[in-house]
Amino acid sequence: MKKSRSISYVSALAGLLMALSLLLMACGDNTATTVPATTAAAAATTVAGTTVAATTAAGVTVTSTTVAGVAATTVASTAATSGEKFKVAFVYVGPIGDGGWTFAHEQARLKLVKALPNVEATYIESVEETPSVAEPVINELAQKGNKIIFTTSFGYMDPTINVAKKFPNVYFEHATGYKTAANVAVYQVRQYQPRYLAGIVAGKMTKSNIIGYVAAFPIPEVVGGIDAFTLGVRSVNPNAKVKVVWTNTWYDPGLEKTAAKSLLDAGADILAQHQDTPSTLQAAQEAGKYAFGNDSIMESYAPKAHLASPYWDWSLYYIDRVKAAMAGTWKTGSYFGGFKEGAVDLSPLNAAVPDDVKKLVDDKKAAMKAGTFDVYTGPIKDQTGAVKVAQGASLSDEQIVSIDYFVEGVDGTIPK
Repeated sequence: MKKSRSISYVSALAGLLMALSLLLMACGDNTATTVPATTAAAAATTVAGTTVAATTAAGVTVTSTTVAGVAATTVASTAATSGEKFKVAFVYVGPIGDGGWTFAHEQARLKLVKALPNVEATYIESVEETPSVAEPVINELAQKGNKIIFTTSFGYMDPTINVAKKFPNVYFEHATGYKTAANVAVYQVRQYQPRYLAGIVAGKMTKSNIIGYVAAFPIPEVVGGIDAFTLGVRSVNPNAKVKVVWTNTWYDPGLEKTAAKSLLDAGADILAQHQDTPSTLQAAQEAGKYAFGNDSIMESYAPKAHLASPYWDWSLYYIDRVKAAMAGTWKTGSYFGGFKEGAVDLSPLNAAVPDDVKKLVDDKKAAMKAGTFDVYTGPIKDQTGAVKVAQGASLSDEQIVSIDYFVEGVDGTIPK
C-alpha cells in the first residue's frame, strides 16, 4: 500500500491545504460517518522527506513528516494550553480513507485530540504487518518522544513487544493481540456481539438460504466473528448456511470484490464481511443483492444494498488510556469492550428489514447490554457435530479470543 512519488513543493502545499479543509470537517463531526478514499490521499502529504506545516484560523496545526520512510501526519490544537504537548502515536494497517477499520481508528484519534487539547497525535498509515517494515516504524516513533503508541492491527503484536523491550519508559497499546508486558497492554472490542445481530437479520432476509462471508485472515478474531454471525443466522433459520471465502488481506478492494462476486455466483443472496473496505457491499449492490458493512458505517458506499454495519468506537478507550498515561497511572492489562461499554454497535437497519426482525434485533441487543444474553452460550456444536460448548455453559473471554473452529452451519474451512 505504499506509493513513492516525487512532488513539487507547490503541489504538496496545495494538497496540504486540501487536507486541512477535510480534516477540519472531520474534527467538527464526531459521529460515525464515512469518507471517500480520496480523503485519505489528501490527509497525509510527504514533501521530498521534508516537513511542511500550516496553521488554520481555527488554531489546528497539521504537520506532515516522514517516519521510517512512511508518511506521518500530526494534528494538535495550538489554541490549547501552552507548553510542551503530550505526544501520542498511532500505527495504521490501511489508509485512513478505507471506509472501515482504519477509518474507525482515525475517527477515534480525532475525538481524542478534541477531548484532550494538550495532546499531539501522530498517525502513520498503510504500514505493512511484517517485522521488517512495522518494527522500524514503531521504533522510530518511540525515539521521537511519543509517550504512548497505539499499534492497531494483529500483525503488529511481535514488533510492538520487541520495541517495548528497548523503551521501558514508553507505553505501548496493541489492538487485537494477546501478548502483554509491563509497558504493553492489549485491547479489543466484542465485534462478535453486533455480528450476531447482523446474523439474525441475514437469517430472516435470505431467500436462497446461502449467505456469503468474505473473510480476511484465519485468525481467532475473524473466525469467532464468522461463528457469531452464523449463530445469529441459525437462531432464526436453522436451514441457512454461511459460505466463507478467504482473501488473506485486510485491504485489497479488487480482491475483496472478486471474492464477493464468487459468493454471489455460488447462490448467496446476502453477503457479510470481515474486511476493511466497502467492496463487498458494492458487489452486492451491483448484483441487486443485500450485504453488511464492517468496522465503520458503510451505508453511503452502497445504500440500496446496505442492511447494516457492525461498527466500533475506540474513542472512549483512547481517551481513558491517554489520560492515564498523562497522569502517570497507566497500567498494563487487557481490555474487551462491548455493548455495555459503548464500544460496539450495529448501525440502523435498512428500511427493507421487516419490523418484527428489527424488534428481534433490538431485544437481543438490550439483553447483551444488560448481560442477560451471551452469544457464545451452549449448546454450540462445531462443523462435525461435536459439542464445543455444553448446554448452559458459556465461553470465557480467553476462549473467545482464541476460537479456532467453525460452528455448525458454516460452509468453509480454516486454513492451517
